Amino acid sequence: MIIVMRSGATAQQVAAVVRRVESMGFRAHLSEGEERTIIGVIGDERPIDPGIFELMEGVERTVPILRPFKLASRDFHPQDSVFSINGVTIGGKKLCIMAGPCAVESRQQILEVAHAVKEAGAHVLRGGAFKPRTSPYSFQGLGLRGLELLAEAREETGLPVVTEVMAPEAVSMVARYADILQIGTRNMQNFALLQAVGQVNKPVLLKRGMMSTIEELLMAAEYILANGNSRVILCERGIRTFEKYTRNTLDINAIPAIKQLTHLPVIADPSQGTGKWDLVVPVSRACIAAGADGLIIEVHPNPEEALSDQAQQIRPEVFAKLMEDLRALAGPLGREL
Repeated sequence: MIIVMRSGATAQQVAAVVRRVESMGFRAHLSEGEERTIIGVIGDERPIDPGIFELMEGVERTVPILRPFKLASRDFHPQDSVFSINGVTIGGKKLCIMAGPCAVESRQQILEVAHAVKEAGAHVLRGGAFKPRTSPYSFQGLGLRGLELLAEAREETGLPVVTEVMAPEAVSMVARYADILQIGTRNMQNFALLQAVGQVNKPVLLKRGMMSTIEELLMAAEYILANGNSRVILCERGIRTFEKYTRNTLDINAIPAIKQLTHLPVIADPSQGTGKWDLVVPVSRACIAAGADGLIIEVHPNPEEALSDQAQQIRPEVFAKLMEDLRALAGPLGREL
């Protein structure tokens, strides 16, 4: 349920409603707009009589939220969420392009890629320091050394860094080096991890699970939002289907569907979504045309020598051409790059 305060409601009236919500064992979440303040009642509010609040001073009306996700819902927050990360805007009219290697492999590799994607126009540097792999014998990432190299690349290029965190106990360490904390597909329903990243002051990039529904993705986002972190970016990265020609099936129609349901920004991962470098460019264009707020793309100087995901990483020159295509596409779609 949300409680809509009247235009001009005083701070004292808002505070009184918040105290009443909390006295009943619920948490109150404030969303302050230009004209009105909306108070979200967090918890199982089924036993609440809305009339209790409608009689209070300053309250205009109460509105039930029927969807299981509350804070992520457009019912609670009708306008698109837009926030800034070190000067980079996420959401709204501006497209945000995140690019870099699947995994940080060496100092030379990550610095070379960082400068290349920055020159081409990327806004955020991606790179895995910790890599969850299907096989325990595959390259697992450089760990702390990888985080240090990402921080060095940020210092040289000015690009904010996004990297994956895999366990609750690692959140504080990764947050010291990264600007955006990524929750990978295998951890989308790691609820302890979702709660942990919800309690830090860092934006979170939440990838859809490879076998998860849209509602399950939004419920995972709800864990983060309910723990106090409002800066959540959703990522459609492809789901597992019966198709074998591509690595995953990138659910492009999920992009506009998710944006109808939630105010949170939505980006797409055409690298993981297709698993084939030669499909990344056309699928990237399709994702932006479908309404994505940005992309996260794997770029490597020598994909054939990459220690992970060789088949889906594009070369810097291909990425540069893709950025030209996206600039031409953005204008007619009412977006900016």
